Amino acid sequence: MDFYSAYAHGFARVAACTLPVAIVDPATNAQRVLEQARLCHEDGVAVALFPELGLSGYSIDDLFLQSTLLEAVEAAVATIVEASADLLPVMVVGAPLVHGTRVMNCAVVIHRGRVLGVAPKSYLPTYREFYERRWFAPGDDTRGSTITLNGETVPFGPDLIFTATDVRGLELHVEICEDFWVPIPPSSEAALAGATVLLNLSGSPITVGRAEDRRLLVRSQSARCSAAYLYAAAGQGESTTDLSWDGQTMVYECGDLLAESERFPDEARRSVADVDLDRIRQERMRQGTVDDNRRTYDDRVREFRRIPFELKPPTGDLGLRRKVDRYPFVPDDPSRLALDCYEAYHIQVSGLEQRIQAIGDTKPVIGVSGGLDSTHALIVIARAMDRLGRPRSDIQAITMPGFATGDTSKSYATRLAQSLGVTFEELDIRPAATQMLADIDHPFADGEPVYDVTFENVQAGLRYDYLFRIANHRRGIVVGTGDLSELALGWCTYGVGDQMSHYNVNAGVPKTLVQHLIRWVADSDQFDEETNELLRGILEQEITPELVPTVEGKKPQATEDTVGPYALQDFTLFHTVRYGQRPSKIAFLAWHAWRDAGEGEWPPGFPEERRVAYDLAAIRSWLVVFTKRFFASQFKRSALPNGPKVSAGGTMSPRGDWRMPSDAKPDTWLAEIEANIPT
Repeated sequence: MDFYSAYAHGFARVAACTLPVAIVDPATNAQRVLEQARLCHEDGVAVALFPELGLSGYSIDDLFLQSTLLEAVEAAVATIVEASADLLPVMVVGAPLVHGTRVMNCAVVIHRGRVLGVAPKSYLPTYREFYERRWFAPGDDTRGSTITLNGETVPFGPDLIFTATDVRGLELHVEICEDFWVPIPPSSEAALAGATVLLNLSGSPITVGRAEDRRLLVRSQSARCSAAYLYAAAGQGESTTDLSWDGQTMVYECGDLLAESERFPDEARRSVADVDLDRIRQERMRQGTVDDNRRTYDDRVREFRRIPFELKPPTGDLGLRRKVDRYPFVPDDPSRLALDCYEAYHIQVSGLEQRIQAIGDTKPVIGVSGGLDSTHALIVIARAMDRLGRPRSDIQAITMPGFATGDTSKSYATRLAQSLGVTFEELDIRPAATQMLADIDHPFADGEPVYDVTFENVQAGLRYDYLFRIANHRRGIVVGTGDLSELALGWCTYGVGDQMSHYNVNAGVPKTLVQHLIRWVADSDQFDEETNELLRGILEQEITPELVPTVEGKKPQATEDTVGPYALQDFTLFHTVRYGQRPSKIAFLAWHAWRDAGEGEWPPGFPEERRVAYDLAAIRSWLVVFTKRFFASQFKRSALPNGPKVSAGGTMSPRGDWRMPSDAKPDTWLAEIEANIPT
């Protein structure tokens, strides 16, 4: 594998282009198209889309029916075809062409010296400012047709899918402007037939609010069809006799905006992005209703014709022309993050609220350590009790110091419980832990400093043993605190330990989101100022289980030293569970997201001093750790308690997003890492 090539990882670079048009001057327009096509070629672009009727101009009215113009358009097409022989991009250009006895509004698909096919506009607007039926015939009835263009007969119709034989998943369909304003666009049927990249050449004069309408349609069509959607509108040079033009271009993928250009440009503009063909394929496999919908329209869908072509994509490092979030569970946009935090917090609160109501008169029991997870679970419980009209004193918050509990974390746990007004107590587990270690003949009981997994789990297990028995004794339920990341990595004690509870409010929350949820709670004044300040202080603490005593001169126990940086592991978790990506692709994406701390966006409020970078060697190393732990820990996830799904990124619940055998081996994934990720 050419690891550094985006094409090798299932991406294809596309461009939606707008450029000044010379109305009724096809020869000049052909040269302008070729100028942009050459720039796209140099940029490694596979598909270059141009505006509707770009070879003639959209706004030329009755001149569409002049033989002089139509002949000049055919000559312009011939010029582009000849010049395209040595160019990479599939060019999609707009032209009025004669078919039979009528002129049609067409998209000509050109690649490496030949016309692959021609797609006519199916639906012609003839209302308000539009008069297309005056000049053009609709193309919705031309399925299965051909057209003769410059002496060559080529496929013609709205039923064409252009399929790259050497780029897996690159399957193109073309529609024109009004086609995607109708209830069932041609691209919807094309997507059901397998098209992954949908292209729209548009004239679309601009009026107030129309740009947002276009964006809504493009976004929704890309999301509904699980596809990439490219849109290019006409701009400068079109006649302003009665209308104006803004040259809007954009690229969406599965509802996500990848690129857009400024509107009303004074020269050519391109929206260039690398679309993820793997993601599109994965989405369609996972959402089986897409294919079910295909079965409903099978008679029409099966009639689509596939036109093969060989792209011959470039090799080597072309960069990656799309935004890759460092934190896929955490939006970079402040308003989006605030909304996500609002929703996530209230999903947790309402989930617990419903569970408490279903049980009846029960008291939430929680172990608090002063760490992020138990802190967040506690403030979720507090809000749920407020909503239920129950006193917070019904919450039983218990801190249980062990052999390595620090004064700072214990202090935070104590002060937060007091600030919230919950019932708080301290239960020292060291005597019971010492007795258990002695009973099982562990060396620590004889004074030896052996801090192995048994030593850690004796403490973790005892804490939950006490919590469950306290819940029995006080008519309560144990509220779990373990998060999604810990469940994925198996960083939890199985059975009577933090893997188990009566209801786990944090089960769907990844570690990288927890800190932002706590910060949002503090900043949105969900509680009083004393509580808010305590929450901000807790956010500054390092993540540690505090199970192994600190030896003088050595670094205190830190979770991320063992399981890896949660930033990287959550990145891998998201792309593994949500999109089913192969490890080498995850590494490629992580390398682009994390190799330079100074590039790209960070979530709002993320501390400057914590903004780090990871090189490919570190990414590869921690990816191996994730893979091994993820497979080895499925038995813990197969026995999870109830808890609400929070993120579209998924959950580990065997009743929800994730099912796998507990005895599956990671060998195939590890072999893919070994074969395809450079060391």
